Amino acid sequence: MKAVTWQGVHDMQVTEVPDPRIEEPTDVIIRVTSTGLCGSDLHLYETLAAFMEPGDVVGHEPMGIVEEVGPEVTALSVGDRVVVPFNVSCGSCWMCERHLYSQCETTQNPEHGTGASFFGYSKLYGQVPGGQAEYLRVPFGNFLPVKVPHDHADDRFLFLSDVLPTAWQGLKYADVPDGGTLLVLGAGPIGDMAARMGMRAGHRVISVDRVPERLARVEAFGAEPLDLDEVAGAGGVASAVRELTGGRGADSVIDAVGMEAHGSPGAQGMQKFVGLLPDAIAEPMLKKAGIDRLAALHSAIESVRRGGTISISGVYGGAVDPMPMFQLFDKQVQVRMGQANVRAHTDELLAMLVEDDPFGVDAFATHHLPLSEAPAAYEHFQKKEEGMVKVVFRP
Repeated sequence: MKAVTWQGVHDMQVTEVPDPRIEEPTDVIIRVTSTGLCGSDLHLYETLAAFMEPGDVVGHEPMGIVEEVGPEVTALSVGDRVVVPFNVSCGSCWMCERHLYSQCETTQNPEHGTGASFFGYSKLYGQVPGGQAEYLRVPFGNFLPVKVPHDHADDRFLFLSDVLPTAWQGLKYADVPDGGTLLVLGAGPIGDMAARMGMRAGHRVISVDRVPERLARVEAFGAEPLDLDEVAGAGGVASAVRELTGGRGADSVIDAVGMEAHGSPGAQGMQKFVGLLPDAIAEPMLKKAGIDRLAALHSAIESVRRGGTISISGVYGGAVDPMPMFQLFDKQVQVRMGQANVRAHTDELLAMLVEDDPFGVDAFATHHLPLSEAPAAYEHFQKKEEGMVKVVFRP
């Protein structure tokens, strides 16, 4: 089959790889009909390259049609339509029983000190073949895949794999008070969706980005756009937010940017330098001495009001990041973060999508492309070119 494979830094290729097969009695094989390109995939494209191997199949936002089921699969049948959450979670361990699916003990990776495995996401998270491919093996077929109706186009349900539950959890963690102001840093896929959800929940939402097309999208849903470049010379994001909130700051902030934020040239240079080293040297360096680009997180800390809440959805990986602990403590800030526990939210969100399209998912993707165009799409998406916010491949 054809699949998008990592071949090196900034080198994604569509290659022929072996077809997946049933390996465990609860496995299912799906024919992928749509699969997303996520901002987290860009970490593999450059920053986390040390944990990748040539030929790794990437992608963690797939959906499709069940083609084959293992002998112990009772929840699904051939022909069913399913969305696959990015967490590879068993549904029955101690963590899963508590709905902490991103910490599944069955698929944890203790050799790397990380939680549940992900589809298509490096040795750090299990090196499980990903979903930017024509076919995909999905374990735990009686629990993990989410069965969806056949009566809508793929885009209505595809984002249950990552975008919707990640934004939903981020909004819940933000704990925005009634009548409160939510600041969303970043208007990429997760920030965009979190802003939409915040507006639907009745909150005042301020959205920050530097890409005009992205700001226009959130503004269309009622968020107040804040251009990062325009406020850079006038005290920055925090000053602008305080001016918009009577000098107090935002009640809650969602950091939907993470470790590849603009405005951190030193950390960016270090990340690129480590990426050029042999894996045997780079892996321990990233684990023990990794430094993230913290511009977005620092903006969150500066912009939140005293006693407010910061919710971190953007991925961070550094072990020695300089954190302004005095400021966090002095402002009595609550911080909550973590990978989305996708399966904890899918049923609730699916019920909404079956009835309506409250978050505009039918028109959420900016680009629908064949799998053959994936290498160029990665390049354009990283550079924020061609108005790319959300790319969906059609294998």
